[in-house]
Amino acid sequence: MNTNKIYAEQIANEYSVKNESKVIALKKLDRKAKLPANIFAYSFGIVMSLILGLGMCLSMQVIGNEQFVILGIIIGIIGIIGVGLNYPIYKKILETSKRKYSYDIIKLANEVSQENE
Repeated sequence: MNTNKIYAEQIANEYSVKNESKVIALKKLDRKAKLPANIFAYSFGIVMSLILGLGMCLSMQVIGNEQFVILGIIIGIIGIIGVGLNYPIYKKILETSKRKYSYDIIKLANEVSQENE
């Protein structure tokens, strides 16, 4: 067994130009379809969680004084509603995005499955 030859072939394969396979293109397209929903869900969830936390801090007088208790309750309720609405909005955005890319994904998936037969 010539280890130098094997090592040289591994390095050559690492630097050779690779054609993008259809499976990789399918994965990229799937990721592209899900990206807007994920970005929205994380961003909106973080913002609403911070609003909920601010409302809790105000209502428990961790920050502010007695004058801000009612304002804290209102802000906390807004945060709770926002956190509760995050998942349904995420599902709606994901559905819309999947519908947008469905033709291309199905076409590419059929091509990949026909190649394997």
